Amino acid sequence: MQDKLIISTAVCGSVPSKKQNPNIPYTPLEIANQALESWRAGAAIAHIHVRDPTTGIPSSELKLFSEVVKRIRGESDLLINLTTSGFNIDGPDVGEKRLEPLELRPELCSLDVGSLNFRDGIFMNPSDWVEKAASRMKEIGIKPEIEIFDIGHLHQASHLIERGIIADPPWIQLCLGIRWGIEGSLRALCDLHARLPKDVHWSALAPGALQLPITTHALLMGGHVRVGFEDNIYLSRGKLAESNSKFVERTVQIASQLQREIATCDDTRKLLNIQKN
Repeated sequence: MQDKLIISTAVCGSVPSKKQNPNIPYTPLEIANQALESWRAGAAIAHIHVRDPTTGIPSSELKLFSEVVKRIRGESDLLINLTTSGFNIDGPDVGEKRLEPLELRPELCSLDVGSLNFRDGIFMNPSDWVEKAASRMKEIGIKPEIEIFDIGHLHQASHLIERGIIADPPWIQLCLGIRWGIEGSLRALCDLHARLPKDVHWSALAPGALQLPITTHALLMGGHVRVGFEDNIYLSRGKLAESNSKFVERTVQIASQLQREIATCDDTRKLLNIQKN
């Protein structure tokens, strides 16, 4: 029997802009409101990046994260997943500053376990930083969402799990179709799925036109899904999405047609062994 489906909403990410889609949220209020709309539509987890409220440039300012978290927690039991990707952080303490969102005690934080050629640069995630971040999350009681952009990243994830640095049950996000990671295909999804460590819960995402086929196949395979503006600004060909909640609503409809129940926030906490804050 398949677990109930956990839907994550990735509210704004670091790349989409209002020039591409005017509905992309920038301010903490906009980000929180779109997360709450997604929660009402059926999402159990909100993956949060923050932006400069005026320019929309990616930010890692703790005060912006804090405002989003307060607004969401003031109106819902939505599980909050803060990014630790560290966009626009410079200086000698980048690794430590990336972990500042842990101070807000979200239910989850992203944990990128491998470096990657990313767009025109390098997304650096050295092994020592990964282990430090994972250990800090376990110490505080935050569930890492282990981000997998390529097959080799699964090897490092398995190593952390085997050493007990990741608390049970591990939660893994398969990120397909991200330039220059693993391709966004059913073949790649099946390959990653076959290599997953035992007794993990997993989800899948893909950008743009790949989002719908990859998440639907993940749903059919017993996995969970992530949708939202971070990964896609179009609801269908040529039609800009009005909000993150529209992606969630469509996912709920597909799951219903395929007779897969939707996980509530309480269901998600129980499945992932996360205590309520």
